[in-house]
Amino acid sequence: MSSSFFFLKADKSQLNQEFIDKVEADAISRKEQTYIIDRPLGDNRYTYSHEAALVVLTPRRKLSFVDFSGNSDSFGDFVEDFLEDLASISDKYRYKEAIGRPRSWKNDLVLEIQATDLNAFDEWEQNSKIEDPAKQRIAELLVSLLTGSINDIERVRADLPASLLDRVKRKILLFDGDQTRFIYEKRDNKIVRIQGLSGTGKTELLMHKLRDLYVNTPKSTILFTCHNRILADNLAKRIPDFFNFMKVEEQIAWEERLWCFHAWGSTNAPNSGAYRLICEKYGLQFHRYSHYMTFDRACKEALVELRTRGAVEPVLDYILIDESQDFPDSFIELCELVTRTTVYVAGDIFQSIFDENIAPSIAPDYLLSKCYRTDPRTLMFAHAIGMGLFEESKLRWLEDNEWQACGYVVQQAAHGSLYRLTREPLRRFEDIDNNIPSVIVDSVAGPFWDAIGSGIIDAIKQLALEHPTLTPDDVGIILLDSGNVVYSLADHLEVSIRRELGWTVNKAYETKRRRKGQLFVSNRNNVKGLEFPFVICVSEQISPSYKYRNALYMTLTRSFIQSRLIVSAAYNAAVLPRILDGLQRINNEGCIEVSPPGESEKARIKTTIRVTASSMPFFDVVERVFDEMGVLPILRQPLFDAIKLVGEDVDIDNIRETVTFLYPKMLGRGGAGEAL
Repeated sequence: MSSSFFFLKADKSQLNQEFIDKVEADAISRKEQTYIIDRPLGDNRYTYSHEAALVVLTPRRKLSFVDFSGNSDSFGDFVEDFLEDLASISDKYRYKEAIGRPRSWKNDLVLEIQATDLNAFDEWEQNSKIEDPAKQRIAELLVSLLTGSINDIERVRADLPASLLDRVKRKILLFDGDQTRFIYEKRDNKIVRIQGLSGTGKTELLMHKLRDLYVNTPKSTILFTCHNRILADNLAKRIPDFFNFMKVEEQIAWEERLWCFHAWGSTNAPNSGAYRLICEKYGLQFHRYSHYMTFDRACKEALVELRTRGAVEPVLDYILIDESQDFPDSFIELCELVTRTTVYVAGDIFQSIFDENIAPSIAPDYLLSKCYRTDPRTLMFAHAIGMGLFEESKLRWLEDNEWQACGYVVQQAAHGSLYRLTREPLRRFEDIDNNIPSVIVDSVAGPFWDAIGSGIIDAIKQLALEHPTLTPDDVGIILLDSGNVVYSLADHLEVSIRRELGWTVNKAYETKRRRKGQLFVSNRNNVKGLEFPFVICVSEQISPSYKYRNALYMTLTRSFIQSRLIVSAAYNAAVLPRILDGLQRINNEGCIEVSPPGESEKARIKTTIRVTASSMPFFDVVERVFDEMGVLPILRQPLFDAIKLVGEDVDIDNIRETVTFLYPKMLGRGGAGEAL
């Protein structure tokens, strides 16, 4: 099985096999990202007559040229030609101003090894290390150029950033082995699937794939789509910027060669959605949303209408689908039918922590398990609180293979009665002080909604004190609760934040987009696909509702430095001590320690999730509980009305508890008329 720590793009031979195997084993052992190539990746123009040399690339080590031919003259020419091409790539992406010409760094950052004269691996391992942090940073930038993982040099720059916020913002990002394989491997599949956790780089990979297709297949037509309107709007704005810094010379032909919008669309605008565009191209009847017409049904009807016509001539060459877990299978099938070459489908195996099956039923072509956006400690806490792992009655449990598919290292103790779950360290966070907590849980005493406005402002002021370069773009405020009280708080924040901080507030549930230079404030429905250095999550009570816990998980993982959860002390008194203890272990030891549920509890969890995942209408779920508990027909309507007052995002266990509490009281009072 290929490792995410190692990538090989060169031919193995009897001469170099032992060296390659040792470097790969070393990369996995040290958990150190390593690439072996024989030419720069990302551009087919670069070829060399000397074929017996390898180039080893790894952060904090020199660019190492290893020759297995014994022809020192030819090898010397290869090194010079390779560095000349590297200088050309550096100039193309404007790195030269930051890192200089090769003559300024060649002596310090290049190692040449003749494998025929000595032990090549020992020579590389001992003499390739770079100790100077400033030179390490230049070497990393060179690795990024050679692997096609191009960073925006205006953002990362070559000088060493001083503050924590700037270090993370300006971290040089390199594709790992799995990500690099997706970009450069060729697949014959009509559908190519990428699966991974939120933050594993799926969207970024799709952007690189889009650029590759647009440049290298000049006459192709490409559709890039996702379900969420805010994310689609964000993607459409990112594409021109991305193409600019990737030096795509061709003008973007919007609505001729390239489309980017959300999935459904509007009746009067053919270029407003993927399904709408397909209907326009084929003259299909377009269906608007209604309680009767779901997106799944609309896609199925389009499929039936197309197939009744016989052979379907594709109208698009490529379709790229982000957040595929939001779509029914019928949409993927429709895209496959209308696409000539390939549909790239990127989804999150853990977008909902309460999906019935975490391990996908269709094996992905690429499984990404490392989360590069979120601090591993934040991800662990978000999973743990979302799944109720800190609580006596858990809401979710995974089997060992599912934990591993989600990037966890599983250790069992006491004959399986204790689980210790950890995650591998990531390059993005290796230079961040682990004494800085990745998650903070604050509790507010007294009336929550009276105090929370000033609590949020105090939290932002504290961040600004700790991070002097903080801007409104660095913070996202997510209000997890429902009801008018949330919108009243947002209105209050809009006024008070401008008065106290001088920042403008963007209420994203109204604008449906992220606005540069404005503080993002939203409910829990408009955060997918977004990220911030800091996230402040606000919720009066940590509800056991499955929908709520999934939203809490999603929200906490929007940060890449720190997430803060602010809750009511009184409403969470029973659960807070357990949560704080679990968080302390994650922050201090980098692990989740938890006792697994027993077999009977696992069965209960699976049953509950199965019902939750079935997407049954709320009325049908309640009726199922009524049937199960033998509720008299005459009492069902008032009991249903009482349950609705709690909210329609409660899960089946909450419904059972409510019925168990209220039903005997109704019976005791002698009928429905006196029940409420």
